Amino acid sequence: MITLYHCDAARSFRPLWMLEEMGLPYELKMLPFPPRVFAKDYLALNPLGTIPFMIDGETRMTESSGICHYLGIKYGPTPLMVGPEDPAYGAFLNWMYFSDATLTFPQTLVLRYTQLEPEERRNPQVATDYAKWFLGRLRAVEAATANAETLCAGRFTAADIVIGYALRLADSIGLAKDFGPNVAAYWARLQQRDGFKRAVAAEQKAGKEQNIAPRVRA
Repeated sequence: MITLYHCDAARSFRPLWMLEEMGLPYELKMLPFPPRVFAKDYLALNPLGTIPFMIDGETRMTESSGICHYLGIKYGPTPLMVGPEDPAYGAFLNWMYFSDATLTFPQTLVLRYTQLEPEERRNPQVATDYAKWFLGRLRAVEAATANAETLCAGRFTAADIVIGYALRLADSIGLAKDFGPNVAAYWARLQQRDGFKRAVAAEQKAGKEQNIAPRVRA
């Protein structure tokens, strides 16, 4: 059984969504955010104290987009993956890496310096600068979705899951109002997927059952 450690609305939503899209059985363990502060015992399991943390037999993983890739390869074949024989393979891999390194990173600084730091350490200028960074990098998604329903390969793939989470995070921290029209429409489409809805429902159900309050949103 796959075990996924998750915080409400955190990057671990990527593998949660992937698990739901693939219909794989899993156990979801909810933690308060950030767990390194509010769940000290978790550090014994994952010394980084980060989310996600996935256990699959002897496999231990902490990178959200990497877990999605792992699940698609190990438990495929699945149309969520794009193979090296496909002309879209390079684009697929680029989106998979772009999702966290380029899109989510600046958002974490916006979140930190608007919500997570104590009042005296919050920094509106840092938050504004990194929000602009994120929105500037989002131009790649705006261009890719100008004439296509999905990012690559002519179908919904894991690339849409990992990029879709970055849009969900942006929505939760108040940046969605600045989405371009193509990104806004793309994000609306992603939220209509049954797999996305199941992942949100699983997150909410597990939070209630395990008495973990959802993170306060912007």
